[in-house]
Amino acid sequence: MRFPTAILLSCLLPSLLLTYASTDSLTKAAELTARPGEWPQWQGPNRDGVSTETGLLHEWPEGGPELAWKATGLGDGFAGISIQNGRIYTMGSRDGQETVLALDLKNNGQILWCTPVGKFGDNAGKPGARCTPAADGDLVYALGSQGDLVCCDAATGNVVWKKSFPADFGGKMMSIWGFSESPLVDGDKLICTPGGKDAMLVALNKKTGDEIWRCAIPDLGGHGKDGAGYSSVVISNGAGKKQYVQLVGRGLIGVSEDGKYLWGYPRIANQGANITTPLVNGDYIFTTTSYGTGSALLKLEPDGDGVKADEVYFLDAKQFNNHHGGVVMVGDYIYGGNGQNQGFPTCIEWKTGKIVWGGKERGPGKGSAAIAYADGRLYFRYEDGTMALLDASPDGLKVEGTFTIPDVSKPSWPHPVIAGGKLYLREQDALLCYKVK
Repeated sequence: MRFPTAILLSCLLPSLLLTYASTDSLTKAAELTARPGEWPQWQGPNRDGVSTETGLLHEWPEGGPELAWKATGLGDGFAGISIQNGRIYTMGSRDGQETVLALDLKNNGQILWCTPVGKFGDNAGKPGARCTPAADGDLVYALGSQGDLVCCDAATGNVVWKKSFPADFGGKMMSIWGFSESPLVDGDKLICTPGGKDAMLVALNKKTGDEIWRCAIPDLGGHGKDGAGYSSVVISNGAGKKQYVQLVGRGLIGVSEDGKYLWGYPRIANQGANITTPLVNGDYIFTTTSYGTGSALLKLEPDGDGVKADEVYFLDAKQFNNHHGGVVMVGDYIYGGNGQNQGFPTCIEWKTGKIVWGGKERGPGKGSAAIAYADGRLYFRYEDGTMALLDASPDGLKVEGTFTIPDVSKPSWPHPVIAGGKLYLREQDALLCYKVK
């Protein structure tokens, strides 16, 4: 299917507008907030895969929940969605371009605008954009798989500013599957990970794109590879110091809010792809990678004027490793899929690393599993297109319903989103919205 003429024009015209927007539109940028029914960024309001929705279905009927609507014409790719101010944002690849799109939440996902971001990336046979746009009031931010970062006017799609990770920061990926980060808005800053030798992380003025700081990292040893990983930045206040935590090619790192390198943990790095976004819990951070590596819990401690990261425990790859799809923390337990290309449902006691259940049973679907949590239930989306509702309980694996996502022809990877009583599933060219309340 090709875009209708009107949509195609709306997609192409903004590429001619690479001038800054008016001062008025720039000064209206709001803090990134999440009102009820919104999901403004990667993995939700707190970037942890947890939805605060309540009153949801605790069991699904045979065949799954009711489909409210289906939108098409989004283009190919593995991007997730964000929701804010009545718009849904995502990315898609079409006609040699990767684009960022806005859909009308109240009109069954009708495309409002579509703006080219940069060149289409084949990404070793897994083509298309991977980024979940960050919605921030009047502005929205998106990253193409070739390192093209754009800030767009949320209402029109007009480009406000644009950067190139490779050209502007010497950026590169650790391996072959393209830039996959979802940028972080923090106050007046946009935090992202070019992966450059002297610019592993950068902070940009979110309104203008001007560089605030860049951070290089020291030699962390022989683990992993140079460059950015496939993860996204989270914020920690561990050891009493605000810091940005990111999983890069050489391991897990912490960077202060003014751009100073604080600590590194190379043991978690592998040479294939470091993917899973770390989990922050007070002074603790849980991190996990696949490709024969494993998982670890770190505790952040004051170290003079800085911070150090001490390993509390390490689980080897035979115990637990999350390929991609992520992990969530619910109470005293971490849940996620175990194994490279497997997604075996697993429950871990976060304080001790004890495997409470799972880890070796396939569960309802096949392949890696993308996960989210809401209202006592885990939403497991398998690579083969199986969508499953699981009880989030340390008492054992209990399946509360399944259905098959229609028209799955490529790996079904984007993370589930639960917002406003709806379950949203991006599936390449389509976005499906299900009633789960």
